[in-house]
Amino acid sequence: MPAFTSDMLTSLIPETGLLVLATLLLVLVLVKNEKFYIHLDWITAAGFTLIAVLAFIFGRPAEEPRLLWGEMIRVDRAGYLLSLMVLVGGALTAVFAGTDVTVGKKPEFYLLLTLASIGLVLMGTSANLIMLYLAIETAAIPLYVLAGIKYRDAWSVESGIKYLLFGGFSSAIMLYGFSLLYGFAGTTKIYGMVDALRASGTPLAAIILAAIMVLAGFTFKISAIPFHFWAPDVYQGAPTPVAGFLSTVSKAAGFIALARILINALGVESGNVWMIILAVISAASMFIGNLLAIPQKNLKRMIAYSSIAQAGYILIGVASGSEFGFSAAIYYLVAYLVTNLAVFAIINWIEYETGSTEISTFAGLNRREPGLALLLMIALLSLGGIPPLAGFFAKVLVFGAAIQSGMVWLAILGIINSVIALYYYLRVMKVMYVDEPAGSIKVDKLPVVWTVALAVCIIGIVLLGVVYSPWYNFITLAAMGL
Repeated sequence: MPAFTSDMLTSLIPETGLLVLATLLLVLVLVKNEKFYIHLDWITAAGFTLIAVLAFIFGRPAEEPRLLWGEMIRVDRAGYLLSLMVLVGGALTAVFAGTDVTVGKKPEFYLLLTLASIGLVLMGTSANLIMLYLAIETAAIPLYVLAGIKYRDAWSVESGIKYLLFGGFSSAIMLYGFSLLYGFAGTTKIYGMVDALRASGTPLAAIILAAIMVLAGFTFKISAIPFHFWAPDVYQGAPTPVAGFLSTVSKAAGFIALARILINALGVESGNVWMIILAVISAASMFIGNLLAIPQKNLKRMIAYSSIAQAGYILIGVASGSEFGFSAAIYYLVAYLVTNLAVFAIINWIEYETGSTEISTFAGLNRREPGLALLLMIALLSLGGIPPLAGFFAKVLVFGAAIQSGMVWLAILGIINSVIALYYYLRVMKVMYVDEPAGSIKVDKLPVVWTVALAVCIIGIVLLGVVYSPWYNFITLAAMGL
Protein backbone atom coordinates (compact mmCIF):
# COMPACT_ATOMS: atom_id res chain seq x y z
CA MET A 1 0.00 0.00 0.00
CA PRO A 2 1.52 3.39 -0.95
CA ALA A 3 2.58 5.74 1.82
CA PHE A 4 0.52 8.53 0.34
CA THR A 5 -2.65 8.33 -1.68
CA SER A 6 -4.54 10.99 -3.59
CA ASP A 7 -7.30 10.80 -0.97
CA MET A 8 -4.84 11.68 1.78
CA LEU A 9 -3.64 14.72 -0.12
CA THR A 10 -7.04 16.05 -1.19
CA SER A 11 -8.38 15.60 2.35
CA LEU A 12 -6.04 18.35 3.51
CA ILE A 13 -6.76 20.92 0.79
CA PRO A 14 -8.34 23.43 3.23
CA GLU A 15 -5.57 23.07 5.82
CA THR A 16 -2.77 23.15 3.24
CA GLY A 17 -4.28 26.11 1.42
CA LEU A 18 -4.69 28.05 4.64
CA LEU A 19 -1.09 27.27 5.60
CA VAL A 20 0.12 28.65 2.24
CA LEU A 21 -2.04 31.75 2.72
CA ALA A 22 -0.64 32.22 6.23
CA THR A 23 2.90 32.01 4.82
CA LEU A 24 2.04 34.65 2.21
CA LEU A 25 0.61 36.95 4.88
CA LEU A 26 3.72 36.42 7.02
CA VAL A 27 5.88 37.50 4.09
CA LEU A 28 3.73 40.61 3.68
CA VAL A 29 4.20 41.33 7.38
CA LEU A 30 7.97 41.15 7.00
CA VAL A 31 7.97 43.30 3.86
CA LYS A 32 6.40 46.21 5.78
CA ASN A 33 5.06 47.85 2.64
CA GLU A 34 2.08 50.14 3.19
CA LYS A 35 0.86 49.48 -0.35
CA PHE A 36 0.15 45.86 0.60
CA TYR A 37 -1.44 46.78 3.91
CA ILE A 38 -4.33 48.72 2.37
CA HIS A 39 -5.35 45.64 0.36
CA LEU A 40 -4.90 42.97 3.02
CA ASP A 41 -8.62 42.54 3.53
CA TRP A 42 -9.44 41.50 -0.02
CA ILE A 43 -6.14 39.61 -0.43
CA THR A 44 -7.07 37.46 2.56
CA ALA A 45 -10.68 37.13 1.44
CA ALA A 46 -9.56 36.14 -2.06
CA GLY A 47 -7.27 33.51 -0.55
CA PHE A 48 -10.05 32.01 1.55
CA THR A 49 -12.38 32.04 -1.45
CA LEU A 50 -9.85 30.36 -3.74
CA ILE A 51 -9.23 27.63 -1.16
CA ALA A 52 -12.99 27.10 -0.83
CA VAL A 53 -13.31 26.73 -4.61
CA LEU A 54 -10.42 24.24 -4.74
CA ALA A 55 -11.91 22.27 -1.85
CA PHE A 56 -15.31 22.25 -3.55
CA ILE A 57 -13.86 20.99 -6.85
CA PHE A 58 -11.15 18.57 -5.69
CA GLY A 59 -11.82 17.90 -2.01
CA ARG A 60 -15.35 16.54 -1.99
CA PRO A 61 -15.52 13.38 0.12
CA ALA A 62 -16.73 10.02 -1.11
CA GLU A 63 -20.05 8.62 0.04
CA GLU A 64 -18.32 6.30 2.50
CA PRO A 65 -16.45 8.11 5.30
CA ARG A 66 -12.77 7.22 5.62
CA LEU A 67 -10.17 7.40 8.36
CA LEU A 68 -6.84 8.70 7.05
CA TRP A 69 -3.44 9.80 8.33
CA GLY A 70 -3.13 7.07 10.93
CA GLU A 71 -6.84 7.34 11.74
CA MET A 72 -6.24 10.87 13.06
CA ILE A 73 -8.44 12.51 10.39
CA ARG A 74 -11.92 11.44 9.30
CA VAL A 75 -12.98 12.45 5.80
CA ASP A 76 -16.75 12.77 5.63
CA ARG A 77 -19.42 15.23 4.60
CA ALA A 78 -19.74 16.77 8.06
CA GLY A 79 -16.08 17.78 8.19
CA TYR A 80 -16.25 18.89 4.56
CA LEU A 81 -19.26 21.12 5.25
CA LEU A 82 -17.54 22.64 8.28
CA SER A 83 -14.40 23.36 6.25
CA LEU A 84 -16.52 25.25 3.69
CA MET A 85 -18.25 27.16 6.52
CA VAL A 86 -14.88 28.12 8.01
CA LEU A 87 -13.55 29.27 4.63
CA VAL A 88 -16.66 31.28 3.76
CA GLY A 89 -16.86 32.74 7.26
CA GLY A 90 -13.16 33.64 7.19
CA ALA A 91 -13.50 35.35 3.80
CA LEU A 92 -16.50 37.41 4.94
CA THR A 93 -14.77 38.31 8.22
CA ALA A 94 -11.68 39.50 6.36
CA VAL A 95 -13.79 41.77 4.15
CA PHE A 96 -15.75 43.17 7.08
CA ALA A 97 -12.54 43.73 9.05
CA GLY A 98 -11.26 46.02 6.30
CA THR A 99 -13.55 48.79 7.59
CA ASP A 100 -12.34 48.47 11.19
CA VAL A 101 -10.06 51.40 11.97
CA THR A 102 -8.03 49.48 14.55
CA VAL A 103 -7.36 46.15 12.82
CA GLY A 104 -8.26 46.74 9.17
CA LYS A 105 -4.67 47.54 8.14
CA LYS A 106 -2.86 45.21 10.55
CA PRO A 107 -1.32 42.25 8.70
CA GLU A 108 -1.00 40.31 11.95
CA PHE A 109 -4.80 40.34 12.28
CA TYR A 110 -5.28 38.50 8.99
CA LEU A 111 -2.40 36.14 9.78
CA LEU A 112 -3.95 35.17 13.12
CA LEU A 113 -7.37 34.80 11.51
CA THR A 114 -5.90 32.35 9.00
CA LEU A 115 -4.05 30.34 11.66
CA ALA A 116 -7.19 30.11 13.80
CA SER A 117 -9.11 28.86 10.76
CA ILE A 118 -6.64 25.98 10.34
CA GLY A 119 -7.42 24.81 13.85
CA LEU A 120 -11.17 25.18 13.33
CA VAL A 121 -11.09 23.07 10.16
CA LEU A 122 -9.11 20.37 11.99
CA MET A 123 -11.63 20.43 14.84
CA GLY A 124 -14.32 19.30 12.43
CA THR A 125 -12.28 16.42 10.99
CA SER A 126 -10.43 15.08 14.03
CA ALA A 127 -10.99 11.39 14.72
CA ASN A 128 -8.63 11.12 17.67
CA LEU A 129 -8.72 12.83 21.07
CA ILE A 130 -5.09 13.94 20.73
CA MET A 131 -5.69 15.50 17.31
CA LEU A 132 -8.91 17.11 18.54
CA TYR A 133 -7.18 18.76 21.49
CA LEU A 134 -4.31 20.00 19.32
CA ALA A 135 -6.85 21.42 16.86
CA ILE A 136 -8.74 23.17 19.64
CA GLU A 137 -5.58 24.82 20.93
CA THR A 138 -4.42 25.71 17.40
CA ALA A 139 -7.67 27.62 16.98
CA ALA A 140 -7.87 29.03 20.50
CA ILE A 141 -4.44 30.64 20.88
CA PRO A 142 -4.75 32.98 17.85
CA LEU A 143 -8.31 33.82 18.93
CA TYR A 144 -7.07 34.83 22.39
CA VAL A 145 -4.69 37.29 20.73
CA LEU A 146 -7.34 38.55 18.30
CA ALA A 147 -9.75 39.32 21.15
CA GLY A 148 -7.16 41.62 22.75
CA ILE A 149 -5.42 42.87 19.63
CA LYS A 150 -6.48 46.49 20.26
CA TYR A 151 -3.77 46.85 22.89
CA ARG A 152 -4.39 50.58 23.36
CA ASP A 153 -8.03 49.89 24.24
CA ALA A 154 -8.59 48.83 27.85
CA TRP A 155 -11.83 47.02 26.92
CA SER A 156 -10.06 44.94 24.29
CA VAL A 157 -7.15 44.06 26.55
CA GLU A 158 -9.58 43.03 29.27
CA SER A 159 -11.54 40.86 26.84
CA GLY A 160 -8.35 39.16 25.65
CA ILE A 161 -7.20 38.41 29.19
CA LYS A 162 -10.59 37.09 30.25
CA TYR A 163 -10.87 34.95 27.14
CA LEU A 164 -7.38 33.55 27.75
CA LEU A 165 -7.97 32.75 31.43
CA PHE A 166 -11.42 31.22 31.00
CA GLY A 167 -10.33 29.41 27.85
CA GLY A 168 -7.27 27.94 29.54
CA PHE A 169 -9.36 26.83 32.52
CA SER A 170 -12.00 25.15 30.34
CA SER A 171 -9.34 23.49 28.16
CA ALA A 172 -7.69 22.04 31.26
CA ILE A 173 -10.99 20.56 32.40
CA MET A 174 -11.66 19.15 28.93
CA LEU A 175 -8.17 17.65 28.70
CA TYR A 176 -8.63 15.93 32.05
CA GLY A 177 -11.92 14.51 30.77
CA PHE A 178 -10.12 13.28 27.63
CA SER A 179 -7.45 11.61 29.78
CA LEU A 180 -10.13 9.82 31.82
CA LEU A 181 -11.83 8.57 28.66
CA TYR A 182 -8.47 7.31 27.41
CA GLY A 183 -7.83 5.59 30.73
CA PHE A 184 -11.23 3.91 30.71
CA ALA A 185 -11.28 2.92 27.03
CA GLY A 186 -7.58 2.25 26.49
CA THR A 187 -7.62 4.20 23.21
CA THR A 188 -7.67 7.79 22.03
CA LYS A 189 -9.54 6.92 18.83
CA ILE A 190 -12.95 8.61 18.87
CA TYR A 191 -14.49 6.11 16.47
CA GLY A 192 -15.05 2.87 18.35
CA MET A 193 -14.49 4.39 21.78
CA VAL A 194 -18.08 3.76 22.86
CA ASP A 195 -17.63 0.01 22.31
CA ALA A 196 -14.30 0.07 24.15
CA LEU A 197 -15.93 1.81 27.12
CA ARG A 198 -18.72 -0.76 27.26
CA ALA A 199 -16.25 -3.64 27.03
CA SER A 200 -14.00 -2.20 29.74
CA GLY A 201 -16.60 -2.62 32.46
CA THR A 202 -16.00 0.92 33.72
CA PRO A 203 -18.74 2.05 36.16
CA LEU A 204 -21.29 4.38 34.56
CA ALA A 205 -20.66 7.01 37.26
CA ALA A 206 -16.99 7.27 36.25
CA ILE A 207 -17.87 7.64 32.57
CA ILE A 208 -20.46 10.30 33.44
CA LEU A 209 -17.79 12.22 35.40
CA ALA A 210 -15.43 12.17 32.40
CA ALA A 211 -18.28 13.14 30.06
CA ILE A 212 -19.25 16.09 32.24
CA MET A 213 -15.65 17.37 32.13
CA VAL A 214 -15.62 17.06 28.34
CA LEU A 215 -19.00 18.78 28.08
CA ALA A 216 -17.73 21.57 30.35
CA GLY A 217 -14.95 22.31 27.88
CA PHE A 218 -17.30 22.27 24.92
CA THR A 219 -19.84 24.55 26.60
CA PHE A 220 -17.08 27.16 26.69
CA LYS A 221 -16.39 26.71 22.98
CA ILE A 222 -20.07 27.12 22.07
CA SER A 223 -20.78 29.76 24.78
CA ALA A 224 -23.45 27.72 26.52
CA ILE A 225 -24.28 27.33 30.21
CA PRO A 226 -22.35 27.00 32.54
CA PHE A 227 -19.19 28.34 30.78
CA HIS A 228 -20.97 31.20 29.05
CA PHE A 229 -19.91 34.13 31.20
CA TRP A 230 -16.93 35.09 29.03
CA ALA A 231 -19.04 35.91 25.96
CA PRO A 232 -20.57 39.33 26.85
CA ASP A 233 -17.27 40.88 27.99
CA VAL A 234 -15.24 39.38 25.16
CA TYR A 235 -17.75 40.28 22.44
CA GLN A 236 -18.03 43.85 23.70
CA GLY A 237 -14.28 44.43 24.05
CA ALA A 238 -12.96 42.51 21.06
CA PRO A 239 -12.87 44.06 17.59
CA THR A 240 -16.34 43.66 16.11
CA PRO A 241 -15.20 41.37 13.22
CA VAL A 242 -13.53 39.10 15.78
CA ALA A 243 -16.75 38.96 17.81
CA GLY A 244 -18.64 37.98 14.68
CA PHE A 245 -16.11 35.24 13.88
CA LEU A 246 -16.26 33.90 17.45
CA SER A 247 -20.04 33.81 17.49
CA THR A 248 -20.40 31.93 14.21
CA VAL A 249 -17.41 30.04 12.80
CA SER A 250 -15.84 29.13 16.13
CA LYS A 251 -19.21 28.06 17.51
CA ALA A 252 -19.90 25.88 14.44
CA ALA A 253 -16.57 24.05 14.84
CA GLY A 254 -17.32 23.47 18.52
CA PHE A 255 -20.71 21.96 17.75
CA ILE A 256 -19.40 19.61 15.04
CA ALA A 257 -16.61 18.38 17.33
CA LEU A 258 -19.10 17.95 20.18
CA ALA A 259 -21.39 15.91 17.91
CA ARG A 260 -18.53 13.56 16.99
CA ILE A 261 -17.69 12.98 20.65
CA LEU A 262 -21.31 12.40 21.63
CA ILE A 263 -22.09 9.98 18.82
CA ASN A 264 -18.89 7.98 18.65
CA ALA A 265 -17.27 8.22 22.08
CA LEU A 266 -20.26 8.37 24.43
CA GLY A 267 -22.97 6.76 22.33
CA VAL A 268 -26.01 9.01 22.11
CA GLU A 269 -29.51 7.66 22.15
CA SER A 270 -32.75 9.52 22.58
CA GLY A 271 -33.57 9.73 26.27
CA ASN A 272 -30.23 8.54 27.67
CA VAL A 273 -28.28 10.40 30.34
CA TRP A 274 -26.18 12.46 27.91
CA MET A 275 -29.28 13.76 26.15
CA ILE A 276 -30.94 14.70 29.43
CA ILE A 277 -27.84 16.66 30.48
CA LEU A 278 -27.75 18.44 27.11
CA ALA A 279 -31.46 19.23 27.32
CA VAL A 280 -30.97 20.88 30.72
CA ILE A 281 -27.99 22.88 29.38
CA SER A 282 -30.10 23.89 26.38
CA ALA A 283 -33.02 25.14 28.46
CA ALA A 284 -30.76 27.03 30.87
CA SER A 285 -28.82 28.65 28.02
CA MET A 286 -32.01 29.84 26.31
CA PHE A 287 -33.53 31.39 29.41
CA ILE A 288 -30.37 32.97 30.82
CA GLY A 289 -29.24 34.29 27.42
CA ASN A 290 -32.59 35.80 26.50
CA LEU A 291 -33.48 37.24 29.91
CA LEU A 292 -30.08 38.88 30.36
CA ALA A 293 -30.18 40.29 26.82
CA ILE A 294 -33.29 42.36 27.59
CA PRO A 295 -31.71 45.07 29.81
CA GLN A 296 -28.56 45.52 27.69
CA LYS A 297 -27.83 48.97 26.26
CA ASN A 298 -24.85 47.98 24.13
CA LEU A 299 -25.79 46.14 20.94
CA LYS A 300 -22.66 43.94 20.85
CA ARG A 301 -23.29 42.89 24.43
CA MET A 302 -26.95 42.20 23.65
CA ILE A 303 -25.98 40.01 20.68
CA ALA A 304 -23.52 38.19 22.97
CA TYR A 305 -26.33 37.18 25.30
CA SER A 306 -28.40 36.35 22.24
CA SER A 307 -25.55 34.08 21.12
CA ILE A 308 -25.81 32.17 24.40
CA ALA A 309 -29.53 31.67 23.75
CA GLN A 310 -28.84 30.64 20.15
CA ALA A 311 -26.47 27.96 21.44
CA GLY A 312 -29.39 26.71 23.51
CA TYR A 313 -31.60 26.47 20.43
CA ILE A 314 -28.94 24.50 18.54
CA LEU A 315 -28.51 22.17 21.51
CA ILE A 316 -32.20 21.26 21.22
CA GLY A 317 -31.36 19.46 17.99
CA VAL A 318 -28.29 17.81 19.51
CA ALA A 319 -30.21 16.78 22.65
CA SER A 320 -32.78 14.95 20.53
CA GLY A 321 -30.10 12.33 19.86
CA SER A 322 -31.49 11.51 16.42
CA GLU A 323 -30.24 11.86 12.87
CA PHE A 324 -32.99 14.39 12.24
CA GLY A 325 -31.87 16.33 15.30
CA PHE A 326 -28.25 16.53 14.18
CA SER A 327 -29.36 17.59 10.69
CA ALA A 328 -31.49 20.33 12.26
CA ALA A 329 -28.58 21.51 14.42
CA ILE A 330 -26.21 21.72 11.45
CA TYR A 331 -28.83 23.58 9.39
CA TYR A 332 -29.20 26.02 12.27
CA LEU A 333 -25.42 26.54 12.32
CA VAL A 334 -25.37 27.41 8.60
CA ALA A 335 -28.30 29.82 8.97
CA TYR A 336 -26.72 31.38 12.05
CA LEU A 337 -23.40 31.83 10.25
CA VAL A 338 -24.75 34.16 7.55
CA THR A 339 -27.20 35.88 9.91
CA ASN A 340 -24.86 36.82 12.72
CA LEU A 341 -22.03 37.80 10.36
CA ALA A 342 -24.45 40.25 8.73
CA VAL A 343 -25.42 41.68 12.12
CA PHE A 344 -21.82 42.21 13.22
CA ALA A 345 -20.86 43.64 9.82
CA ILE A 346 -23.48 46.38 10.13
CA ILE A 347 -22.57 47.00 13.78
CA ASN A 348 -18.93 47.35 12.72
CA TRP A 349 -19.78 49.89 10.02
CA ILE A 350 -21.87 52.01 12.39
CA GLU A 351 -19.05 51.79 14.94
CA TYR A 352 -16.65 52.96 12.22
CA GLU A 353 -18.89 55.97 11.54
CA THR A 354 -19.84 56.89 15.12
CA GLY A 355 -17.23 55.28 17.39
CA SER A 356 -19.95 53.60 19.46
CA THR A 357 -21.97 50.37 19.55
CA GLU A 358 -24.59 51.56 22.02
CA ILE A 359 -28.14 50.81 20.91
CA SER A 360 -28.93 54.53 21.14
CA THR A 361 -26.37 55.13 18.38
CA PHE A 362 -28.72 53.35 15.95
CA ALA A 363 -31.54 55.84 16.61
CA GLY A 364 -33.06 57.02 13.36
CA LEU A 365 -30.81 54.80 11.25
CA ASN A 366 -33.65 54.40 8.76
CA ARG A 367 -33.52 58.13 8.01
CA ARG A 368 -29.75 58.26 7.80
CA GLU A 369 -29.23 55.03 5.82
CA PRO A 370 -32.47 53.18 5.02
CA GLY A 371 -30.67 50.38 3.20
CA LEU A 372 -28.54 49.44 6.21
CA ALA A 373 -31.55 49.69 8.51
CA LEU A 374 -33.51 47.32 6.28
CA LEU A 375 -30.70 44.76 6.12
CA LEU A 376 -30.16 44.87 9.87
CA MET A 377 -33.90 44.40 10.38
CA ILE A 378 -33.85 41.32 8.11
CA ALA A 379 -30.96 39.82 10.07
CA LEU A 380 -32.57 40.52 13.45
CA LEU A 381 -35.91 39.08 12.32
CA SER A 382 -34.06 35.96 11.19
CA LEU A 383 -32.47 35.65 14.63
CA GLY A 384 -35.93 36.02 16.11
CA GLY A 385 -37.32 33.22 13.94
CA ILE A 386 -39.72 35.21 11.77
CA PRO A 387 -40.79 33.55 8.46
CA PRO A 388 -39.80 33.26 5.69
CA LEU A 389 -36.19 33.84 6.79
CA ALA A 390 -33.50 31.26 7.60
CA GLY A 391 -33.91 31.52 11.36
CA PHE A 392 -37.56 30.48 11.16
CA PHE A 393 -36.96 27.27 9.25
CA ALA A 394 -33.94 26.44 11.45
CA LYS A 395 -36.06 26.78 14.59
CA VAL A 396 -38.86 24.68 13.08
CA LEU A 397 -36.33 21.91 12.42
CA VAL A 398 -34.83 21.82 15.93
CA PHE A 399 -38.24 22.05 17.60
CA GLY A 400 -39.52 19.27 15.34
CA ALA A 401 -36.52 17.10 16.25
CA ALA A 402 -37.24 17.57 19.95
CA ILE A 403 -40.90 16.60 19.46
CA GLN A 404 -39.93 13.55 17.41
CA SER A 405 -37.66 12.37 20.24
CA GLY A 406 -40.34 12.82 22.88
CA MET A 407 -38.91 16.06 24.33
CA VAL A 408 -42.07 18.10 23.83
CA TRP A 409 -41.29 20.11 26.96
CA LEU A 410 -37.98 21.26 25.47
CA ALA A 411 -39.67 22.34 22.24
CA ILE A 412 -42.24 24.32 24.25
CA LEU A 413 -39.45 26.05 26.21
CA GLY A 414 -37.78 26.88 22.90
CA ILE A 415 -40.96 28.47 21.55
CA ILE A 416 -41.40 30.48 24.74
CA ASN A 417 -37.84 31.73 24.50
CA SER A 418 -38.31 32.66 20.85
CA VAL A 419 -41.14 34.97 21.94
CA ILE A 420 -38.96 36.45 24.70
CA ALA A 421 -36.14 37.07 22.22
CA LEU A 422 -38.44 38.93 19.86
CA TYR A 423 -38.84 41.64 22.49
CA TYR A 424 -35.24 42.81 22.45
CA TYR A 425 -34.84 42.33 18.69
CA LEU A 426 -37.94 44.45 18.08
CA ARG A 427 -36.63 47.03 20.55
CA VAL A 428 -33.59 47.58 18.33
CA MET A 429 -35.84 47.91 15.28
CA LYS A 430 -38.00 50.42 17.13
CA VAL A 431 -34.88 52.50 17.86
CA MET A 432 -33.88 52.38 14.17
CA TYR A 433 -37.28 53.26 12.72
CA VAL A 434 -39.12 55.30 15.38
CA ASP A 435 -36.61 57.14 17.57
CA GLU A 436 -35.21 60.48 16.53
CA PRO A 437 -31.59 60.47 15.30
CA ALA A 438 -29.07 61.31 17.98
CA GLY A 439 -27.26 63.69 15.63
CA SER A 440 -26.81 64.69 12.02
CA ILE A 441 -24.40 61.86 11.23
CA LYS A 442 -24.39 60.86 7.58
CA VAL A 443 -23.19 57.35 6.78
CA ASP A 444 -20.42 57.38 4.17
CA LYS A 445 -20.68 55.47 0.92
CA LEU A 446 -20.24 51.76 1.53
CA PRO A 447 -17.22 50.05 -0.10
CA VAL A 448 -18.14 47.82 -3.02
CA VAL A 449 -16.42 44.68 -1.68
CA TRP A 450 -18.02 45.20 1.73
CA THR A 451 -21.43 45.63 0.12
CA VAL A 452 -21.01 42.43 -1.90
CA ALA A 453 -20.02 40.47 1.21
CA LEU A 454 -23.03 41.78 3.11
CA ALA A 455 -25.28 40.96 0.15
CA VAL A 456 -24.00 37.37 0.22
CA CYS A 457 -25.08 37.11 3.87
CA ILE A 458 -28.53 38.60 3.24
CA ILE A 459 -29.13 36.41 0.18
CA GLY A 460 -28.10 33.43 2.27
CA ILE A 461 -30.61 34.39 4.97
CA VAL A 462 -33.44 34.54 2.42
CA LEU A 463 -32.46 31.43 0.43
CA LEU A 464 -32.03 29.24 3.52
CA GLY A 465 -35.53 30.22 4.59
CA VAL A 466 -37.34 30.06 1.26
CA VAL A 467 -35.48 27.55 -0.92
CA TYR A 468 -34.47 25.19 1.83
CA SER A 469 -34.82 21.76 0.16
CA PRO A 470 -31.41 21.45 -1.59
CA TRP A 471 -29.52 22.84 1.39
CA TYR A 472 -31.35 20.60 3.83
CA ASN A 473 -30.73 17.49 1.70
CA PHE A 474 -26.98 18.17 1.60
CA ILE A 475 -26.89 18.90 5.34
CA THR A 476 -28.78 15.66 6.05
CA LEU A 477 -26.06 13.74 4.21
CA ALA A 478 -23.47 15.61 6.29
CA ALA A 479 -25.22 14.61 9.51
CA MET A 480 -25.29 10.99 8.36
CA GLY A 481 -21.51 11.18 7.96
CA LEU A 482 -21.11 11.84 11.66
